[in-house]
Amino acid sequence: MFNLETPKRLKPLIHQANQIGAEMFRPISRKYDRLEHTAPVELEMLASLMDGMNSSGGEGAGAGKLKQDSGGEDAGVRNGSNMAAVLGMIELCWGDVGLALSIPRQGLGNAAIAAVANEEQLERFGGRWVAMAITEPSAGSDSAAIRATAERDGDDYVLNGEKIYVTAGERADALVVWASVDRSKGRAAIKAFLVEKDRPGLTLERLEHKLGIRASDTAAFRLENCRVPAENLLGSPEVDTSKGFAGVMQTFDNTRPIVAAMAIGLARAAIEETQRILGEAGVDLDYRRPRTHGHAAAAKLMECEADWEAAKLLTLRAAWMADNGQPNALEASMCKAKAGRTAVDTALACVELCGAAGYGETELLEKWARDAKILDIFEGTQQIQLLIVARRLLGKSSAELK
Repeated sequence: MFNLETPKRLKPLIHQANQIGAEMFRPISRKYDRLEHTAPVELEMLASLMDGMNSSGGEGAGAGKLKQDSGGEDAGVRNGSNMAAVLGMIELCWGDVGLALSIPRQGLGNAAIAAVANEEQLERFGGRWVAMAITEPSAGSDSAAIRATAERDGDDYVLNGEKIYVTAGERADALVVWASVDRSKGRAAIKAFLVEKDRPGLTLERLEHKLGIRASDTAAFRLENCRVPAENLLGSPEVDTSKGFAGVMQTFDNTRPIVAAMAIGLARAAIEETQRILGEAGVDLDYRRPRTHGHAAAAKLMECEADWEAAKLLTLRAAWMADNGQPNALEASMCKAKAGRTAVDTALACVELCGAAGYGETELLEKWARDAKILDIFEGTQQIQLLIVARRLLGKSSAELK
């Protein structure tokens, strides 16, 4: 049964991540927001510390592999790498979302490897910083519309296509590129390939200038007859049409709660800062009185807090299900939809409630409002998440409900 209390063994991880957010991220947050496309050198030591935690068996910040429930007395009560990743990411993004995405060797592509790679590949690709390359000019939220191809040629696959909006693409060591091995077999033929950055045929086309998360680079790539060894295909090379889009979707089941955790961390930061500013202005947040009997600003902030609490609980449940071998596709989309919208609504409400302090650069509220929007977009937009939830609840296929 899902327990709402924070797992005791994960409390040191949460405390450590909070300290990183407070002592390392917050002081340089504004600096790297202004220095877009400049790699935060301060994070190299942090990455080494996190590598040490992972190699010693500790819990890191990346998403873990979905566990298979083996039964027994402790079945259904595990809090593993998925829960650790979510709780840690909340605290890191309470500090700064862009900097959390810029930690070396902690890319979203690493979560894709964890979701679909076999044991040999997990060992071989360990220790790398891997970015996720799935979005294309004609394939955004509809990942099934991917046009990149991977044709078998002897011991290699030859990849062709274009990938855009690759988070940490310039700084990462490698990309997880999603491409079809047989376009005639539809979405079931879409596979993930580990492509090292120095492969001939892989070209960095440009870096994007963005509204938010400017500390993190976002890149566009072109693949032109890019050859990768067949063993770099993650997971099974077999095309099983009965499983459909399982490989990509399993990856999203891992990464969507992580993005939801980013949104929860940012929203909490905005709420806490607004509480401080309103308190200094004499606005009393009295939770013992009905909202209609207090200050209108206090009532609005309490509404934001209620939304935040709901988003957090949905996200923790999705992570808990992943750790306990339970299919969490519905819950992963639900928490991503709720948390992404909550972060945007909360950040904008806090800017409004704080007036000049919220809109100016004397506080980080205006930056958080800019950062929040991406959390409602990447890893599947708000609209596609609601569509996925509707399909799951109504028992409809993608062809039946578009």
